[in-house]
Amino acid sequence: MHVGLVGLGRMGGNMCERLRRAGIEVTGFDRDPAVSDVDSLAGLVEAVPAPGRIVWVMVPAGEPTHAVVGELAGLLAEGDLVIEGGNSHYVDDAKHAELLAARGVGYVDVGVSGGVWGLENGYGLMAGGALEHVDRAMPLFDALRPAGPREEGFVHAGGVGAGHYAKMVHNGIEYGLMQAYAEGFELLGASGVVTDVPGTLKAWSRGTVVRSWLLDLLVEALEADPELASIDDWVADSGEGRWTVDEAIDHAVPLPVISAALFARFASRQDDSPAMKAVAALRHQFGGHATRPAQGAD
Repeated sequence: MHVGLVGLGRMGGNMCERLRRAGIEVTGFDRDPAVSDVDSLAGLVEAVPAPGRIVWVMVPAGEPTHAVVGELAGLLAEGDLVIEGGNSHYVDDAKHAELLAARGVGYVDVGVSGGVWGLENGYGLMAGGALEHVDRAMPLFDALRPAGPREEGFVHAGGVGAGHYAKMVHNGIEYGLMQAYAEGFELLGASGVVTDVPGTLKAWSRGTVVRSWLLDLLVEALEADPELASIDDWVADSGEGRWTVDEAIDHAVPLPVISAALFARFASRQDDSPAMKAVAALRHQFGGHATRPAQGAD
C-alpha cells in the first residue's frame, strides 16, 4: 500500500514512521525541505500511484488545512481519497467533503490522539465518513492504532464530521481531567500535611480509581522537576475546548467541569485578574475583609 502524507511535524512525522514500520510505503510532503520527500503537493500526488490514491493531511487546523484541501481538489482525480487528521472544527468537514466530491474524490475526517507518544504506543483514531471510504483506509488505521482489539483504539464514529466531533469532545474531557489533577497537586502542596507530593501522586498510579495515562505523565514531569519551577503558569488552549463548550450551549447540555477547566486556562494568562480584583473589592465592601495593595502601589 502507498499513501501520501502532507505535514511531517511532531504528529505527522511520527505517523509517517509508524506507517513505514508497518510496511506501508509513504511519500511525505512538508514545507520544510529537510524532511520532505517531494518539493510540492503536485509532486506528492504524482508520486502516489493512481488510480485510487490516498492522501492523508496532517497540518494545522483552519486556513492551512483549507488551503491544502483546496489545492488537492485541483490535483486529485475521481476515485482518490483524502483523509484529514488535524484538529479541525467538525463544521469544516462538510465543506471539504463537498469540494472534493465535485471532483469524485472521497473524504474521511479522523480525530487523532496520542501526541508524541503515538509512534511507539499507537494512536487513538476516530473516523467520520462513508463506510466504503473508511473500509478502504482500514490498513492505515490498523497500522496507526495501538496493538490489541481494533475497537479499543479505533471507531468509525459516523458520517462526515463525526471523527472530528468525537475528537473535540475527547479533548474537552481532557481539559477537565488535567485541571482536576492540577488542582489536586496544588492542594497537596499547599496543605503542609503531605510532605511528599510527587510520591503521593505516584502512589495513585496503580490500584486507585484515579489512575490514568495523564496521571502517569504528571508523575514523570514531577520526577524531573518536583516543584515545576521551570514551567510558567501560562496555559494555551487549542480551540477544541471552546468548541466543546459552544456545542454544549447549542444543545443545552451542562458541562460545568469542562467549562471551568477552559476558563481556568484563560485565567492563567492574566498577569493581573480584574475579576479577582472585583471579588476582593466586594468582599471588602460587604464584609470588611482585608485587601492587599497591588504591587508597585504606594
